[in-house]
Amino acid sequence: MESSTQSARDDAPGPAPAGDPRRRFVIKALALGSGGFAYVVPALAGIIAFLNPLKQKSQAGQFLRVASLDLLPKDGTPQKVSIVSDRTDAWNRFPNEPIGAVLLRRTEGEQVEAINVVCPHAGCSVQYHPKDGKLFCPCHAASFALDGKRLDETSPSPRDLDTLEVEIRNGTEVWVRFENFRTGITEKVPEA
Repeated sequence: MESSTQSARDDAPGPAPAGDPRRRFVIKALALGSGGFAYVVPALAGIIAFLNPLKQKSQAGQFLRVASLDLLPKDGTPQKVSIVSDRTDAWNRFPNEPIGAVLLRRTEGEQVEAINVVCPHAGCSVQYHPKDGKLFCPCHAASFALDGKRLDETSPSPRDLDTLEVEIRNGTEVWVRFENFRTGITEKVPEA
């Protein structure tokens, strides 16, 4: 009777012996999965931390002091002025960093117009040509009036140049609400 009980115990399912290939496979797969997880989690955290400054917003859309009214010619000749502001990302602070440029010109008396120098077509920098009295984009040979309006009906620029809000403070300080806008579209949409 004992031999039949012994053979029934041998046929019963139970834990596989340590040398069983199936058991070794499962143990190795679990070890490999755990090890891979242990490497992937910190790597993803590092990538997210590294890319975080790309998500930081600049100070665009804020009024910045850009010039003195006394420096702008009374005849309406545009003057290119660099826009300088403090820029901060997740790791560093960059004081007085150039973030763009505008063309400033006096219109009537103490009134000032500001135009972003970035062409709405492909993002090239617009230049003033004093000989023609026009603004010119060298990337696609488009001409604009001094107020930023397109002069060519067939211009590849999808819209007029982007004007910016201007305030005169303390009698002589020219402040501009600076921001960049998306290129290649007909609407004036601020960059994110």
